[in-house]
Amino acid sequence: MNEFESAVREVFTFLRRRLGFDLWMVTRKEKDDWIVLHCDDHNYEIRAGQVFRWGDSFCSEMVKGSGPRIAPDSSVVNSYSAAAIGKQFKIGAYIGVPILLSDGSIFGTLCALHPDSRPASIQKDQELLDLIGLMLSKILQMELKADEESSRAERFEAQALSDALTGLYNRAGWEQLSSHQDSRNKRYGKYSAVLVVDLDDLKVVNDKYGHAAGDDLIRSAANALLHASRSEDIVARLGGDEFAIIGVNCDKSYGDVMRGRVKESLGCAGIRASIGLAMASAKCNISFALTIADQQMYEEKRLKKNSSSDKGFIVQA
Repeated sequence: MNEFESAVREVFTFLRRRLGFDLWMVTRKEKDDWIVLHCDDHNYEIRAGQVFRWGDSFCSEMVKGSGPRIAPDSSVVNSYSAAAIGKQFKIGAYIGVPILLSDGSIFGTLCALHPDSRPASIQKDQELLDLIGLMLSKILQMELKADEESSRAERFEAQALSDALTGLYNRAGWEQLSSHQDSRNKRYGKYSAVLVVDLDDLKVVNDKYGHAAGDDLIRSAANALLHASRSEDIVARLGGDEFAIIGVNCDKSYGDVMRGRVKESLGCAGIRASIGLAMASAKCNISFALTIADQQMYEEKRLKKNSSSDKGFIVQA
């Protein structure tokens, strides 16, 4: 168990004993996703990994300053009584404090829900809850900083697992680094875009120009993929003419941007390829996302072969 999660568990135990409440959660805000990272649930049937809309939550109103951090009777707070989450769950009382990143932006919240109203006396613990929120923020910030150092060390270690032809990570390197990224996605509620890239013309180039020209094509494709990727992304040659990329800490919209950048970069190098994209998250690991992206890629390749508009294309080596 990491330090942040361990601290969260201790906080849950303390606050349940002191304040009650049927549900305590630590959540992450990722655009309009409200992701449950950790929870201590005795009534609501909510579990870690569930995703709700941030804009529907009491927490979004609390962070905006539209509602108090402690609401013994949430029905008398207009922003809370109007929030869509109240249509999904009976919420009579609410507690919420922000958890912040080092730049002051919102990571998520520590929050609690109870189906019935609670005594007004719980408001006296506002200062204590703010202090706990600050403590969790500091622990998280230190852990994220340490995690960055760990990630760099992992990349350095994985350099030995590289593809001789391209210098990219090989399949063993991919599997090692993707396992580490899966752990981060689960721990912090992050997303990763997974792209599969398969060259369309390698066999034709090998047959027509020889395997040396085929190797040049593979190297050119590797360079194009590196050019289209960010420094934190993981780019690998999985074998033959198949490549894969993990877009680290990016959502579906940026995954689509990455796909466009990869296509453009390959096109500028005169390389045709079929590309598949899928998203990995706390609930969907990178291996499964790779399978989905692979299926997408093969479907794109099949459609190209069946398209009459594809005839007459001149292969560029």
